[in-house]
Amino acid sequence: MFDAKIYRSRRKDLSSRLNTGIIVLLANEESPMNYRDNMYHFRQDSTFLYYFGLNEPGMIGVIDVDEGKEFLFGYEYTIDDTIWMGPKPSLKERGALVGISDVVNIDKADVKIGEWIAKGRRMHFLPPYRPEHELKIQSLLGIHISQIDAHKSRELIKAVVAQRSVKTEQELAELEAAHAITREMHITAMQKTRAGLYEREIVALLRSIATAGGGNPAFPVIFTVHGETLHNHYHGHKMTDGRLVVNDSGAESAAGYAADITRTFPVNGKFSQQQRDIYEIVLRAEKSCIEALKPGINNREIHLLAARIITEGLKSLGLMKGDVQQAVKQGAHALFFPHGIGHMMGLDVHDMENLGENYVGYDDQNTRSSQFGLASLRLAKILQPGFVLTIEPGIYFIPALIDKWRADDKHGTFINYPAIEKYRTFGGVRIEDDVVVTADGYRIIGKTIPKEIQEVEQTCQG
Repeated sequence: MFDAKIYRSRRKDLSSRLNTGIIVLLANEESPMNYRDNMYHFRQDSTFLYYFGLNEPGMIGVIDVDEGKEFLFGYEYTIDDTIWMGPKPSLKERGALVGISDVVNIDKADVKIGEWIAKGRRMHFLPPYRPEHELKIQSLLGIHISQIDAHKSRELIKAVVAQRSVKTEQELAELEAAHAITREMHITAMQKTRAGLYEREIVALLRSIATAGGGNPAFPVIFTVHGETLHNHYHGHKMTDGRLVVNDSGAESAAGYAADITRTFPVNGKFSQQQRDIYEIVLRAEKSCIEALKPGINNREIHLLAARIITEGLKSLGLMKGDVQQAVKQGAHALFFPHGIGHMMGLDVHDMENLGENYVGYDDQNTRSSQFGLASLRLAKILQPGFVLTIEPGIYFIPALIDKWRADDKHGTFINYPAIEKYRTFGGVRIEDDVVVTADGYRIIGKTIPKEIQEVEQTCQG
């Protein structure tokens, strides 16, 4: 948690970006796993956390843009709560932690908000991503669930995205802290993985390291010998010699900021020549894309740079053919690289995507492509100093996709389908780092996590 003046400054900045109205920000609620008193781990709504800082459920933060006032609605804990959860600060004390003196019991929220609505005040709210938020908006604002999307405040969405996209020094310090925990997760995975273990045994170690670091995994761990499945959350495979492991995992800092790192390494600690060939192409693409980052460049160009390097590399191995520029222009490379080069990162591992991916990654000058592969690019606008993003190219051999494209003779001018057959069981390679755009270029967040082939092999065998 930051100092109260930081939250006051953030709210003042947000208010200045809107002309009029009442901003209503909802905290998350507890969510039961299988009965009411058995809850999932609580994760606060990131926008509420950014502006109101309190990591507890059921609260409402309000900013009156016209009057320059701020309110915090929350629960006053009872003696019964104390018995089960221990002593808790009063609502007034919690408000003081984030610089708010006007605190109101949550039971009076509907009355107070109803007064603003009765006066015809413009009510700004963000698009809900949980059903309980939809019900709360319907109850508090009188907007039927079916009409909520039509009434969401696009002005507020754009203001929040513009503000949260640029990370402060305090936020960068939290991202560094998350990366430090994540680094330990990845090095431990390389050191402990060996043939005969199940993926879940390493996943258990990764989760424990994240928790021991004061936070939690920032997202469900991807640790799999089937790296051709981009988001493979199944951990039941036994690891065997000759397979590669894709480890896409990251920790949150205690304040909720995320890290997101991917490394690919051999189960037995030694790359085969075939694995080395593919890995070196991905590594060259990753390093080249990072080196190209700077303010003023469109991230779509970074993605296309990766696509060209991957296409050139696969052509050198005989897996692709023809003109590289045309192959990329027509999307032939997406058979092997079907996702985007990266995404924004901060309090969310895919930062602010609950507000709408197109609001975060696109704007009026940069619209989403419909081309397979390029359509999955989450961030395709001009980079600014303070943006934190991932760079994560990959090469994957997805049998079902290969078979479909081959049956349709799709991009036969550029793809050597017979040569791909010896790669059908290869899996995939992805390499990912977290990067902040600086005034004159970029800075990779955190200390180095092995990714050069010799470093990876030494770490695995050490």
